[in-house]
Amino acid sequence: MKDVRIWKQELADGVHAARLASLYCCAPSETAPQAARYAAALDGLEAAFGPHSAAALFSAPGRTEIGGNHTDHQHGRVLAGSVNIDMIAAAGPNDRGELRVQSEGYPLCTIALNDLEARKEEENTSAAILRGECAAFAQRGAKLSGLDVYVTSNVPKGSGVSSSAAFEVLIGTILNELFMEEKVSPIAIAQIGQWAENVYFGKPCGLMDQMASSVGNIITIDFADPANPVVEPVDVDFSKAGLALCILDSGADHADLTDEYAAIPADCRGVAKVCGGEVLRDVPFETFLANIPACRAACGDRAVLRAFHIYADNDRVARQVAALRSGDFETFLSLVNESGRSSWEYLQNVIPAGYTAHQEVAVTIAAAKHLLAGEGAVRVHGGGFAGTVQAFVPLDKLDTFKAGIEAIIGQGRCHVLSIRPEGGAVL
Repeated sequence: MKDVRIWKQELADGVHAARLASLYCCAPSETAPQAARYAAALDGLEAAFGPHSAAALFSAPGRTEIGGNHTDHQHGRVLAGSVNIDMIAAAGPNDRGELRVQSEGYPLCTIALNDLEARKEEENTSAAILRGECAAFAQRGAKLSGLDVYVTSNVPKGSGVSSSAAFEVLIGTILNELFMEEKVSPIAIAQIGQWAENVYFGKPCGLMDQMASSVGNIITIDFADPANPVVEPVDVDFSKAGLALCILDSGADHADLTDEYAAIPADCRGVAKVCGGEVLRDVPFETFLANIPACRAACGDRAVLRAFHIYADNDRVARQVAALRSGDFETFLSLVNESGRSSWEYLQNVIPAGYTAHQEVAVTIAAAKHLLAGEGAVRVHGGGFAGTVQAFVPLDKLDTFKAGIEAIIGQGRCHVLSIRPEGGAVL
């Protein structure tokens, strides 16, 4: 930790410009707005909790899923990257024996560090994530003590860029840095976040979001052994290929769609069970094909269609990685489009069940495809149902595409992003 006054002076003087330039994929001369965000976080810490003589600064990025839509919870493959929008925090000690977290715009969240058992009444709350992560770090030997944390973010909530994973990775990075003598790895931080979300928060999420945020850069992950996922870097610069990575905010919030998300892994596990496995990765595709009549009878047709998607998208990831590594962007873009069609037609995570008037993601996809006119690629992004759409846009079309899509979905909803080279970070 460092004196708060020194932090503010250093940030104002540009002392950390090179570090910020790396995190935010820009030139050092362009980092003043980012430095101002961290100075504001320090101000927020003291406004929320009173003066602090010392503090530490942290960041965790949002993520973009590039390949493997919903394959992670079936122990499949994914292709993902961290992006240059993030959640940041200023953290300083308190003598209350509590973790107090004030996220900008949200109520104060406090947990006692001597009471880390899961609570049913806390499910679906930030307190559940905090308590679960503290419990996981305590089990690993963390010497927890009172801490005040102020959090601010430019990762849109409910956007499909995964503000929830960024929050989990941010808290994990803080606890790891301040309370662990033997630091855990970024992979372990991601696993802790997933465990807290599964066990304490009550959401049966996969591991991709946390892993992409925690590890950073573009990575491909094979979850065949989820306790020991195989993580490999994929070295690619989309701008050098003449492509811009755009995330399109449909305007629909997926905060109230937990049941829709939970139904996807439940359907897939139901099919796997009929076929003699726990998840679809346990079941050869030929075995699934032979058991389709039994799967339809036991699980319904939607579950069977979702299984078709999982098998195909899992295979697509390996082909996407091979295409990127060989510089074959035409094949890569074709596979992105294939994944998008499969997600809509088979996985069925574009329109929530029963929705008629509100189909924001579907309209966003249709508009983006029209504007690209057969170039680039478009797909539903992340969990689906609401949130965002991903588009790879030729750079020579970017200005007209951005203007055209924002005329339909709203100004400021086309985010042109860069891949961030680092995951959870200590400033």
